[in-house]
Amino acid sequence: MVGLALAINDLSGGYGSGTVVRGISIAVAAGQAVCVLGRNGVGKTTLLKLACGFLRPTSGNVQIGDRQLSGRPASEIALAGIAYCPQERVVFDDLTVLENLTLMQSTRSLGQFKRYFEAFPKLEERRNQHAGTLSGGEKKMLSFVRALSADASVVVIDEPTEGVQFENVMLMADLIAERKQQGIAFLIVEQNLTLVERVADHLVILDHGEVVLSGPAQQIAREDILAHLTV
Repeated sequence: MVGLALAINDLSGGYGSGTVVRGISIAVAAGQAVCVLGRNGVGKTTLLKLACGFLRPTSGNVQIGDRQLSGRPASEIALAGIAYCPQERVVFDDLTVLENLTLMQSTRSLGQFKRYFEAFPKLEERRNQHAGTLSGGEKKMLSFVRALSADASVVVIDEPTEGVQFENVMLMADLIAERKQQGIAFLIVEQNLTLVERVADHLVILDHGEVVLSGPAQQIAREDILAHLTV
């Protein structure tokens, strides 16, 4: 694939001796968004943790470009160019909004966040508040902005719209589209089909830790997606 940014190759792993995901392969090109869907408990979050180094895979590998990263610590993977936005514990509660945003940046200047503050003005208004005082949806937006504004070639996001108001979901979609145009690759776990349909170039649907459906987003019908999301 031309411009391949992230390659997950035959990846398996889980927790302790338990295998949660098995033999998953996903390729994400620069400027592309791949969305991973599936019911709760099928291994979506585990897949992202394996890809980002928070869990050690039992087999397979992860690459950024031609650089092999499997088995490397999460800190090294982050330095290689992956920004990770987790589903839970998304911010540092004891730090301010501004400190959360600039923690890994070389400057505390607000200029680099102008576009994001235009989209989410409450974050700018509350930049000196501790992040722990924000609502759940606001914490999600803060984590989302931190990931998108990072100096990374790949952004990995787990359930970014959970608890977020509809109008802000639409703004998230717009910001992802803008970053895609700038060549950033996205791997997104998401249940909100409104966001998925607005940003996804490729879909991967998991069940019982394995890929059961994969293909270009425009070639997979909504009813086929829903069939795999309902119990």
